[in-house]
Amino acid sequence: MMTVRAVELIGSADVVAYHSARHGRSIARSIAERYLRPDQVEEKLVYPVTTETTDHPGGYRGAMDEFYEEAAARLAAHLDAGRDVAVLAEGDPFFYGSYMHMHKRLAHRYPTEVVPGVTSVSAAAARIGRPLVEGEEVLTVLPGTLPEEELAARLASSDAAAVLKLGRTFPAVRRALERSGRLSQAHYVERATMAGERTAPLAEVDPESVPYFSVAVLPSRIGAPEQGPRAAEAGAARVDTAAAAAAGASVRTVATTVCDGRPDRGRQGRVVVVGLGPAGPMWLTPEARGALADAEDLVGYTTYLDRVPVRPGQRRHASDNKVESERAEFALDLARAGRRVAVVSSGDPGVFAMATAVLEVASSDPYRDVPVEVLPGVTAANAAASRVGAPLGHDYAVVSLSDRLKPWEVIAERLRAAAAADLVLALYNPGSRSRVWQVGKARELLLEHRAPDTPVVLARDVGGPTERVRIVRLADLDPEQVDMRTILLVGSSQTRVVERGDGTEAVWTPRRHPGG
Repeated sequence: MMTVRAVELIGSADVVAYHSARHGRSIARSIAERYLRPDQVEEKLVYPVTTETTDHPGGYRGAMDEFYEEAAARLAAHLDAGRDVAVLAEGDPFFYGSYMHMHKRLAHRYPTEVVPGVTSVSAAAARIGRPLVEGEEVLTVLPGTLPEEELAARLASSDAAAVLKLGRTFPAVRRALERSGRLSQAHYVERATMAGERTAPLAEVDPESVPYFSVAVLPSRIGAPEQGPRAAEAGAARVDTAAAAAAGASVRTVATTVCDGRPDRGRQGRVVVVGLGPAGPMWLTPEARGALADAEDLVGYTTYLDRVPVRPGQRRHASDNKVESERAEFALDLARAGRRVAVVSSGDPGVFAMATAVLEVASSDPYRDVPVEVLPGVTAANAAASRVGAPLGHDYAVVSLSDRLKPWEVIAERLRAAAAADLVLALYNPGSRSRVWQVGKARELLLEHRAPDTPVVLARDVGGPTERVRIVRLADLDPEQVDMRTILLVGSSQTRVVERGDGTEAVWTPRRHPGG
């Protein structure tokens, strides 16, 4: 696995240097041994500490820094004497390699050539016979020394991943894979391409048997064995879905092209309701990103579904915004047939969104046994508040102005109650092409309890390309400037608007109430 250039330089060097633990054995030297000459000087750079504790005044980092300085000085002495030095490194010198510490101390002083090598990640993928990444997938490389929660979050959001530096970190890495839902996909590779090589499903590996030189690999999701038989159907299913949607068909009509509703007794399906946040991928949580990547079927309102990247092998089932119950039932039917389904929802799925619709249908026969999980997202109120400061810094109420699912009388009663209680208000679904009078009515009701100069935040398309956020007086709120992509935040009697040094305005509601 060594390159021709590496062999040439090792064979011609006057000095060959390599790192080792106190036991003196060096994997790098054993790999290059056949190319060494008897007359070459060997510099063994022995770490003063590896995993054990140290009494060095500077602790572990201090001991290692001192070691690297001393090692660099030893190599510099050879270089000053006109001798060429070859420093051996396993894998690639610039990929978590110890050589980097020599490079930082010597490369600016002496002519240096770094010869790339085959990384453990590439070797491991070759040994398990699976592509690492394909198409638009992204590979994430992680050290196993990261905190377990950080590992779990990154693994959940990754298309493909490799975790290095196992050994004593293996139990935490295994738990992180399990928490992220990726354990069944993980492969274990030990000493890839070397004597004693071992590969296995990671879930079956005994933690006590894992050495430092081992890798956990989550290969490409595309064409994975569990998806293989279904992947061939995906292209046709997407075409049928798109054609039906273009013709104005409901999701139930589309369902006949992809699922007959009969359960697959040999496979457990599930539904995950995923919150996309208010806009693009910057607002997506790692957990939600992972669920979207893991799904075999994506179900949702066309506008929201278009925000999810297309992945080979996934079916996409788009529908109109007014068929929530039908969409939920369709997703549950897919899960009963053994599919992993993600129902996408803007913002947070539990706030005026798809989680309620899915759970309502899932509470009836024949869907009671279908697993349903809800993954939160950044809701519009929080996104809008962040753009102006902290208007939701104290108690607040959230009300939808849409009277499509509840009568206006109920909305008006709730607005009066919240206003009388002096709560900040987050008003969702304020208007649309078919609902043009609700904002004006809400303004009239609120002015019965609030001062005309009460600040109102109008936030449209937060996080999107047409984002616009303004602050107006309640008395000046113009219904013509409000649509379904706008959310309104109406301050309480305590909410303040302050001009900052840069000329912008900040809105905030004190945490302490005058009566407290």
